[in-house]
Amino acid sequence: MARLDERLARSPVRDGFVERQHFADAAAALWLEGELVHLEDLVLHDAHMDVRTPTHELTRAHAVLRARRQIFSRAPDWALGREGFLALTGRGGAMPAAGQKSREGEGAGASSVEADVRDDVEDDLLAEEFAEIDAVLARSSKILGGADVPARTPRSDERPDLIYDLDWNEEERLTEWQAVLTETRELPAVLRAAILLEAWSDIEVLQHAAWLGPLLVAALLRQEGLAGNHLASLHFGTKNIPRERRRARNRSDRLLAFVDAIHDAALAGLKEHDRLTMARNQMERRLRERRTSSKLPDLAELVLSSPLVSNAMIQDRLKVSKQGALNLVGELGLREMTGRGRFRAWGVL
Repeated sequence: MARLDERLARSPVRDGFVERQHFADAAAALWLEGELVHLEDLVLHDAHMDVRTPTHELTRAHAVLRARRQIFSRAPDWALGREGFLALTGRGGAMPAAGQKSREGEGAGASSVEADVRDDVEDDLLAEEFAEIDAVLARSSKILGGADVPARTPRSDERPDLIYDLDWNEEERLTEWQAVLTETRELPAVLRAAILLEAWSDIEVLQHAAWLGPLLVAALLRQEGLAGNHLASLHFGTKNIPRERRRARNRSDRLLAFVDAIHDAALAGLKEHDRLTMARNQMERRLRERRTSSKLPDLAELVLSSPLVSNAMIQDRLKVSKQGALNLVGELGLREMTGRGRFRAWGVL
């Protein structure tokens, strides 16, 4: 992990590597939960260019993607701080209670008492509804503006028992996991990360956001300086560990499995970085003696920054025609990744 982070500190493909890891880890997070999300669908959904109606699994994978981006864009200690922890777990967006409307003309007559009380109740309900509408509009404006907005988690008293187990005390489980975070403060970073991963899996902290635990642990590795230049893809590393090891009865076996998951995430990152560096060198050879107005360098940067690019994405980013995008793809020698005649996508070899 330290070797990978040291390479990324001076790597020309660092930004593209980080963005690709975000996508790969988001897809792996859903794979661990038994759901298959195609990488090209996630890339197109993120670019608002879906070729079909997004599925529930795709929406959840995009939530993981947004959370990773939000954590990486903030300070290293933000995710495990109070503000970040509340925001990521959906507990930092509670709306303040609607203020009561001041009554005017109090004492206008004894017959108006009941009417005043009734008006107050109606005004409070109306104020709450307007506050909810304002909150939705503000959230929509942030999303349309490109800001990273954490997924809204309903309050415990709003959760339907058909979807949520109302006896599942998430606050208590979060407190228990945070206690493990505090107790392991003096341990080495990797051992501490493995213990926290095992504790998150064992406690089963959140009902519908089990993917958040590895992101918090990855933020811890970044905070400790072991992975200061990227956010470790722990879901991707855990994907390579058999479920029998991750769910072993012996706690020591589970801890070893999560240590191996961290190691596998680092090895996969090193291989991906080497592959991207090689692809960049190959594309630079094709860019020699090109005109300064050529769009090929821009396409090369786009391909390195995303696992896949579609024709529509190339047209939108490079401002070229459909045929122009296809010509650029042919000149750069990109590989067609989907094997389809329509809605094709390309990537580096």
